[in-house]
Amino acid sequence: MNGYFMDWVWLLFKEYVQKYLRRLEIYEPDQDQLQGAFIQIMRESTVTVLVQEPWQSSVRFKGLAKYDSSEMMPLINNPEKYLLSNFGGGKFKLNFHQGLNFIATINFKPEGEPHWKKMPEIDY
Repeated sequence: MNGYFMDWVWLLFKEYVQKYLRRLEIYEPDQDQLQGAFIQIMRESTVTVLVQEPWQSSVRFKGLAKYDSSEMMPLINNPEKYLLSNFGGGKFKLNFHQGLNFIATINFKPEGEPHWKKMPEIDY
């Protein structure tokens, strides 16, 4: 997928896309099949933004936002900048799903004031 979409997203989705194609009995997909499946899965995906916060004597993840495919592009295009400008600094986890199926997770840690502390938690 080099040069197509964001390389970091492809790296996250690659294994999931390959499993998806194997379920369709496509065991040696060509570039067009990989790209087509990737685009389809992206269209059906959501991303949940979570932040790690101290809780009692441990840590927990607070849900901050959930975006569908039509809303996630600003986040995907520049995750560090988006997280910092919308939520402030912190230890963030992005969880990607296709429907109820888990695709992948990735962490980001932009430095800055944690504006998310004042935000309400979402159900995720």
